[in-house]
Amino acid sequence: MSGNVNKVILIGNLGRDPEIRYTQNGDPVANFSIATNEKWKDKNTKELQEKTEWHFIVAFGKTAETIREYLKKGSKCYIEGKLETSKYTDKEGIERYSTKVIVKQIQLLDSGKGHQGTNAPVASENYAQVKSGEYRASIAAQSKNGELIDDIPF
Repeated sequence: MSGNVNKVILIGNLGRDPEIRYTQNGDPVANFSIATNEKWKDKNTKELQEKTEWHFIVAFGKTAETIREYLKKGSKCYIEGKLETSKYTDKEGIERYSTKVIVKQIQLLDSGKGHQGTNAPVASENYAQVKSGEYRASIAAQSKNGELIDDIPF
């Protein structure tokens, strides 16, 4: 097989309400995290084991607007996207790496605002805009109250 694939599919619950910021052009950017859980029985002790993995999620444009309207802490959702790792320097001057999922499609899986299961809203992002750097041209973003935020580690 030739070519490469960078695709992530997650089903999990939001750990906190989505944070919505705006680029200098006024385009919305949603940031949030979801938890996925894995359960298994230990082969030796026969005890039930559980592990929670946290995933940092970023969505742009119309998808971010849909997220702002429908998702909140605890919401169960399906996310399809791609992995992206960024390098940044923290406040102490140490280089760090941050891996996140860039949303291509998201669907609300639990009830809320009259939506449930497959009737839930679905949002998709136009990857051409994301790949071109249109949304990433400026890491600086604005919070809801208009403050400029220029140290976003994503």
